Amino acid sequence: MGLVLGCTTRPYSDIPVADALARIAAAGYTDVALFSTADINADSSRDQILAVRRAALDSGLAPSMLLGQVDLKNGLEAALSAYRRLIDNAALLGARWLLELGLNEEELFDAYLEVIRQAASHAQRAGIGITLKPHGGITLTSQGLIAAHRRVNHPAFSICYDPGNIIYYSKGQEMPTDHVAEVAPLVKTGIIKDCVVRNGIPDVMITPGEGMVDFRAVLSALLTSGFDGPLYVECVGGQSLEERHRNVGQTLAFLQDILCELT
Repeated sequence: MGLVLGCTTRPYSDIPVADALARIAAAGYTDVALFSTADINADSSRDQILAVRRAALDSGLAPSMLLGQVDLKNGLEAALSAYRRLIDNAALLGARWLLELGLNEEELFDAYLEVIRQAASHAQRAGIGITLKPHGGITLTSQGLIAAHRRVNHPAFSICYDPGNIIYYSKGQEMPTDHVAEVAPLVKTGIIKDCVVRNGIPDVMITPGEGMVDFRAVLSALLTSGFDGPLYVECVGGQSLEERHRNVGQTLAFLQDILCELT
């Protein structure tokens, strides 16, 4: 059970990042994924980045993942320049991963993947892996993820498997167990997120284990292909902060039980 188990800041998006970090650490996690580009982005100052890093380390957390963002509004060259700055900022933070969400505009698919392809060597030199998760659009399906991986074709680029999003963006037309074995050899990071579909409307704001994702089957397929983490909890149920915090802690125990059984 040696996989890194982290939590994103998303369940705590309504409180200051330093408070979110303290709560994630108190829940028992070792790593955090920073999920707000307002906290750190391509234009963040050195002081801002180091302040977040200190807050994480002081809480006992490794700030190992940062949300990425390819901004193509000013063209490919500007996007590539900004992304290289983001990579440098991620390295200063002490992150190991930049998490990409893809994009929805089909006319920008080629430019988006070209930015990632050209930035991958810079990321590799900085010790950063770029990892792309299902998020609709270019990554609507598992086959879309595989195609993107083939297009970038660089060792610093991998897939982040998010089983809840497979259900969410396909509205249940694709289930994680349908193609996880095909995607698994390309997966270097994972998101823990569940999903339900009620009357055709998907919902991921539920606690893992309460929805349609078969986490035992998904994690078994990933482990069989040599996946060794990290995993980050993204969504839990709960309206109040305290309820969400309790569910964040329960999700850690849920994952530990499954991984103990599988390993």
